[in-house]
Amino acid sequence: MKRAIDLLTGVIALPVALPVCLILLAMICIESRGNPLFAQWRVGRGKKPFRMLKLRTMTADTAHVPSHEVELARITRLGRVLRRFKLDELPQFWNVLTGSMSLVGPRPCLPSQADLIAAREARGLFEYPPGITGPAQLLNVDMSEPVRLAEVEAQYFERATPWTDLGIIVRTVLGGGAGDAALGRP
Repeated sequence: MKRAIDLLTGVIALPVALPVCLILLAMICIESRGNPLFAQWRVGRGKKPFRMLKLRTMTADTAHVPSHEVELARITRLGRVLRRFKLDELPQFWNVLTGSMSLVGPRPCLPSQADLIAAREARGLFEYPPGITGPAQLLNVDMSEPVRLAEVEAQYFERATPWTDLGIIVRTVLGGGAGDAALGRP
């Protein structure tokens, strides 16, 4: 059922997301040098690596580290807007359509985040595909708190249903989870 909802939503969102992404990609190219599409290896379902897509919000030479470890000066002016309104996440609809991500799931972490991987593995969270949004995001719990993040995610997925997932999607679209560790907003 979850995969069917992901596919249906992805197919519906694609005609809207694609033109918006193309415009934003052009704006990123105008503002700063480098590839406007950011692809990064993340840990997926079953701990399998996958390439997560995003619109680039930081300078092209920024190290591949968790966003809470990035200097604020690395985020571009346009990047601040994209991150604030979560527009940088639009390319992840492609990840949803290809099955490497879901709409709702644990936020995908970097392979270098050993503490978070261990905390998630201990709670069985790698049986779920990573999501564009999730319960921890709405509570503004980010990857700088790996144990707490895994606890929040595990509590949610113990009782998750398509209806609770829909609630998370609606709350995210309406602006929930507006925190961003990279921007210093809890």
